[in-house]
Amino acid sequence: MLFFNKKKKSENENPLHTEYGVIKNTVFLLKKIKKYSPKLLVLLLAGVLAGSALQFLYSFIGKFVIDIVEVQATSADKDLAPLIKLLIITTVLDFVCMTMNAIANNRVWYNFIHVRMCVIKERIDKVLSMNYQMLEQPKILDMHQKALQAAGGNEQGVEGMMRTLYQMAIRATVIGVTFSAILVLDMRLILVLLLVSFIQSAFFRHTVKRDRKEVWDVLPPTWRKQEYMEQTTQNFDYAKDIRLFGMKHWLSKKQHEINKEQADKMCHSRNLWVYNTIFAHGMQVIVQAVVYGVLIYAVLDKNMSIGNFTLFVGLATSFSENMNDLLSLRGSIKEKSMQVDDHRSFMDLVMENEDECIPIPETDSYTFEFKNVSFQYEGAETYAIKNLNLTLSYGKKLAVVGLNGAGKTTFIKLLLRLYDVTEGEILLNGINIKRFKRKEYYELFAPVFQEVFLFAFPMDENVSMQNPQDTDSDKAYQCLLQAGLEEKILSLEKGVHTELLKVIHDDGVDLSGGEKQKLALARALYKDAPVIVLDEPTAALDALAEYHLYQNFDEMIGNKTAIYISHRLSSTRFCDNIAMFVAGEMVEYGTHDSLLSKGGEYAGMFEVQAQYYKEKEGETYEED
Repeated sequence: MLFFNKKKKSENENPLHTEYGVIKNTVFLLKKIKKYSPKLLVLLLAGVLAGSALQFLYSFIGKFVIDIVEVQATSADKDLAPLIKLLIITTVLDFVCMTMNAIANNRVWYNFIHVRMCVIKERIDKVLSMNYQMLEQPKILDMHQKALQAAGGNEQGVEGMMRTLYQMAIRATVIGVTFSAILVLDMRLILVLLLVSFIQSAFFRHTVKRDRKEVWDVLPPTWRKQEYMEQTTQNFDYAKDIRLFGMKHWLSKKQHEINKEQADKMCHSRNLWVYNTIFAHGMQVIVQAVVYGVLIYAVLDKNMSIGNFTLFVGLATSFSENMNDLLSLRGSIKEKSMQVDDHRSFMDLVMENEDECIPIPETDSYTFEFKNVSFQYEGAETYAIKNLNLTLSYGKKLAVVGLNGAGKTTFIKLLLRLYDVTEGEILLNGINIKRFKRKEYYELFAPVFQEVFLFAFPMDENVSMQNPQDTDSDKAYQCLLQAGLEEKILSLEKGVHTELLKVIHDDGVDLSGGEKQKLALARALYKDAPVIVLDEPTAALDALAEYHLYQNFDEMIGNKTAIYISHRLSSTRFCDNIAMFVAGEMVEYGTHDSLLSKGGEYAGMFEVQAQYYKEKEGETYEED
């Protein structure tokens, strides 16, 4: 495996997933709070004190008011001063607690969101730095989908656990205060309240486990399907095909089927929680009956005052409600902690350790050698590349040809180290490329792929692929001219500073397919890397147009090393050598003339394709 997880694994379908537990996840979140919003710790303390005080403050106020009223009712000298004084004091206390609670909760609310946004940025940075090969593996995709959900809202995962811990701290403080008071009344009442709360909590935890196992653990593949369908149906690139082929109803049906998958699971989830709610209400009826029974007995048998009756009703109710809430939150905290597990498991995925990597050799001459290289995609039964031996010398032009599925693109991905070989090794100037840091190794290549993607940034930044401050607009302009986009640039009011796409800027400009290809060529020229790779960027062109484009681009790059990938043979005449791939194996290697004279696979493929442009072939090559 290319990745590992140092944590202890649980018995999980995905061996890369780790269960950290509530305590470790609590420490994890406190560290995130301290890192991204340290003032939040003070706000949390203030919120706990104020929020808990408000829950039992009126129970004591009610008792004191009733006591004073009782005294005044039996007294001949009516003195309202004590009552007025009590009301003033309690009003001030209530105002202070409510103000502190409101301020704390308001600031706690958006600081929790801020911490979650920072955690999301960490995940995005992780995805952007992950090895390409990992991003194609279903288990990794499912882990990323779960990690995305874990930071996707304020009621789940990272933020949900922070909010739940905050509420648990308030409940625990209230329980601590009310417990001592009720214990004085009757210890048996405490035992009954605790027993009922634990029964209710056990049913809640059972519901949480079923909900997790039967709903949320099976939904990630459905979410991926939904995301794909939403992107496909709303992506402008698919709009023409959808309309011209009448795909609307077919796509709608597909999306409806996928949405129904989620709807069925969500309906099952809601049913589970309906049963839990009914059970909880039943247990509360029992609690109220017990509390009132004990207090009525105390009034009749122990002469409890009406003030104390009111106080203990409030405290017992508060104790019971907060105990139930705390135990329910205990189940909820486990659910949210498991979601934090999803986030942390994804974040703890690591590639190979690059600490012992060596620098790329400082030289103007780079030679690449494939030695007995084989590659097999995960889950595949056959090799995509089998026992490949090939040397790419500095300054040489190599054409890699073959039919679709022959292994050409896989070969490029191995060379670029988007994939690591399954067997054998790839050497750079005699050194295994795994000994170099990927980021430094990538700097050696300027690739142009078949699919050209634009970014919603200015044209010059789309060429430089760098930050604005690092972009040389003049250089980008010259590269665009070389690539054949002069007429397009002159037609734009802002020239190379024109925003592309309308995603961010309403006045953004889109490019045609041919213009995108030329911009991609400009990117390769701008990067000015030692090795140029063209992986079928002209697949939409006919063979003659492809030949002319390759020929012109070959003149632009001069003496650089270049690899031209195609299932057609337009690029082969001006290349030094040709590698012919069939079913993942290099079956022929040599010059154009030598392979034609050999009469093998290459010659046969060339003859078939030559029929397409045979009449113009002589005219075309006479221009060379």
